[in-house]
Amino acid sequence: MASEQDVLKALQAVPGPDGKTPLPQSGALSGLTVKDGKVFVSITADPRRPAASEPVRAAAETAIRRLPGVQRAIVSLTASKAPAPSPRPQPPRGIAIPGISNIIAVASGKGGVGKSTCAVNVAIALAGLGWRVGILDADVYGPSLPRLLGLNTRPAAEGRTIQPLAAYGLKAMSIGFLVDEEEAMIWRGPMVMSAIQQLLRDVAWGELDCLIVDMPPGTGDAQLTLAQSVALAGAVIVSTPQDLALIDARRGIAMFNKVAVPVLGIIENMSYFICPHCGGRTDIFAHGGARHEAEKYGAPFLGEVPLDIAIREQSDSGRPVAAVDPDGALAKAYRAIAEKVKAALEAGRARAAPKITVE
Repeated sequence: MASEQDVLKALQAVPGPDGKTPLPQSGALSGLTVKDGKVFVSITADPRRPAASEPVRAAAETAIRRLPGVQRAIVSLTASKAPAPSPRPQPPRGIAIPGISNIIAVASGKGGVGKSTCAVNVAIALAGLGWRVGILDADVYGPSLPRLLGLNTRPAAEGRTIQPLAAYGLKAMSIGFLVDEEEAMIWRGPMVMSAIQQLLRDVAWGELDCLIVDMPPGTGDAQLTLAQSVALAGAVIVSTPQDLALIDARRGIAMFNKVAVPVLGIIENMSYFICPHCGGRTDIFAHGGARHEAEKYGAPFLGEVPLDIAIREQSDSGRPVAAVDPDGALAKAYRAIAEKVKAALEAGRARAAPKITVE
């Protein structure tokens, strides 16, 4: 039985409206559904020149029909217009990226909780468990990946396709690889989303078991659009234990619930502090708040990561603790989180995000 990934791979051989960009990367593929051997695809056409898209539609239909297990293929041309009113509106579905089995978001309701540090170390831990892993820094205004991975070279490009950089077993991409570290990105929302879409779909990610998207902090337009336009398998929420951070974490959970993206779990970062001199423990930001929120919302609690100077020092030097000290206590904390995320995805507990359908 053909899957969505099989269909997307087949459509790679079909040029989009410009005659050269593969259809899945062209931006014209607006809907894809596979059910009981039937494949339904929507391609956005220019309403002023609908006949110009007919060859693309026919080629896509032919490519899909050749797939084993496909009983019927229906490819339709659609034009963007406001959807008809509905008493029960359905959330839009994101389009998958060919070759990537799982895309997960690491998010937080606010900045300053160590989200990017957690994302990088969990990604490295997943790679250590045998998965092929990529990480995308989707924070255009404050990219952290270049510093966290110690990368300062520009990625190569072939036409519109960008080659990701590699570090610690990860494929990595960030707007920070393309601009100077001190350059201010003074962009409006549409420009930000266009850049993120390019970093997602114009990068040669290859075959990945998991792509981790380090989301911008907050729950604004950029976060919502990204959650809706990409087929997220799930989301991980990072929070510190104190009430102020947990309020924003709840907003993050609410956002993903509204767009039908399952929350894979919550990480309590900076959970406690162990004095390196006396060995005494201090709960600087309180303790257990994230676990309580996970229980309250019925989400898995993924684990605690302590407030430790080694994490800060290694992150600032571009040498994440999960990579440079894989047998240490800190790396084990990230590995335990990665094991839970991996198990959830492999067990199929994460549902696919809804698909966009334009009528």
